[in-house]
Amino acid sequence: MPLVFAVCTLARPAAAQDPVTVGRPSLPPPVVGAAPERAWPTAMADSLRLLALEHGLRLAFQEKTRRELEGAFVGDYLRSVHVPDDWDDGDSWFVNYVGHPIHGAAAGYLWRDATGVRGSTQFGLSKRYWASIGKSGAWIAGYSLQFEFGPISEASIGNVGMTPDTRGWVDHAVTPAVGTGLMVAEDAIDRYLIRWIEDRVGNRVFRASIRMLFNPSRVLANTAQGRLPWHRADRPLMTRR
Repeated sequence: MPLVFAVCTLARPAAAQDPVTVGRPSLPPPVVGAAPERAWPTAMADSLRLLALEHGLRLAFQEKTRRELEGAFVGDYLRSVHVPDDWDDGDSWFVNYVGHPIHGAAAGYLWRDATGVRGSTQFGLSKRYWASIGKSGAWIAGYSLQFEFGPISEASIGNVGMTPDTRGWVDHAVTPAVGTGLMVAEDAIDRYLIRWIEDRVGNRVFRASIRMLFNPSRVLANTAQGRLPWHRADRPLMTRR
């Protein structure tokens, strides 16, 4: 629970939602991202908030994780870091192939939000967009490695990996690969489905629900940034009648 409190303390105020007229053509994304000298610190700070959120939820809902906090922290952590021998790590199919890609894609969105420029955030064939996807994929791989083995990881908080049946390559491969693909899929859905619906539906609850339903990774990234779950930098949710 202390980590959950840390999330609340560190999170930035929720972004305001300005009015937008229903039915107007979708606007191109604005210039986003921090100045170059602040991009890395911003991405790092947001990623730490995401880590705090994820580990806070693990501590809140997983009794086995809380139980493993007992004992020598550093010694148990070092004994938990191993090169995997098998593919599976003992987690369920949903955790490995749905949950981990979602949290990976969320980390990718945090990187892109911190560094993105016009033309790099909307799905399409532009070189800027695909360059941003490649860089986001690299960030996801680094985030995933830290989440598995780093000082703020499943190995240090919960000692995942201490026993052979909890070691596997699956997360190391699936999180960056499928997480990057999920970013592309959510971007495409946002551009061609969600925007299409929003141009025709003015109900705020419905619009917010559609955004959260079809873009779960953005929901997680927005939460880590202290934003409303349905936030979009290029188009507010509120409508003007």
